[in-house]
Amino acid sequence: METSNGSASSSAPSNEAPSGDFKLKFCTVCASNQNRSMEAHLRLSEAQYPVISFGTGSLVRLPGPTISQPNVYEFNKTSYDTMFKELESKDPRLYRANGLLNMLDRNRHVKSGPERWQNWQPGLPRLDHASDKGSEGCEGGVVDIVITCEERCWDAVIDDLHNRGAPLNKPVHVINVDIKDNHEEASVGGRGIVDLAKSLNAAAAEERGKMGPALFDQGGSSARSSFDERVPDVLAEWQEKWPNLPATWTLAWF
Repeated sequence: METSNGSASSSAPSNEAPSGDFKLKFCTVCASNQNRSMEAHLRLSEAQYPVISFGTGSLVRLPGPTISQPNVYEFNKTSYDTMFKELESKDPRLYRANGLLNMLDRNRHVKSGPERWQNWQPGLPRLDHASDKGSEGCEGGVVDIVITCEERCWDAVIDDLHNRGAPLNKPVHVINVDIKDNHEEASVGGRGIVDLAKSLNAAAAEERGKMGPALFDQGGSSARSSFDERVPDVLAEWQEKWPNLPATWTLAWF
């Protein structure tokens, strides 16, 4: 991830909870499950959406004292708290100045540690994640919307879903919102993702009302086809409000 500040401008959405009882389930993804996906994870949870998050890289990589000396950790094994304490003991001035300690401090109050997308088994209950922010509603281990924060992460998610062969036969919208990997841009991207979530949730709630909650909530393609067809239009309207966050969409399958 970069540590220099970027710049972006857009109006910030209100951080309101989704209207009514219905809430789409979200998953946010970046390379290391550290900056962009975790900022979006936190903001979606604060807006009361069910949310989980992952990284697609082979290892978790954080900036070190030089470009050739990154701090490298394993997914699913090293907690954010361990990373925070290690970097604080190495060089607190450096890692506070470049924002890593602040980022890791945020992360350790969201969930235990970075998870790798390729190790996730959709449909497997996530009962051991009850302390994660946004965990309520995601206990069943499935989501409706996956939002990646970089094109290569979008490609990795789509390739992985294709290789899995859709064992659950459940549609999932995979949307890439391209966000530069620095702290300021991640903050802007997080606000934009919450705004997108609100628009998607409103469209889904409307179609659910027409279809009937029982049928819609089963998550089958036929029950949700009217919502699936609306997603590109919702995304296009959102893109007009957030032109500095280029977005790409596809419908895939769990």
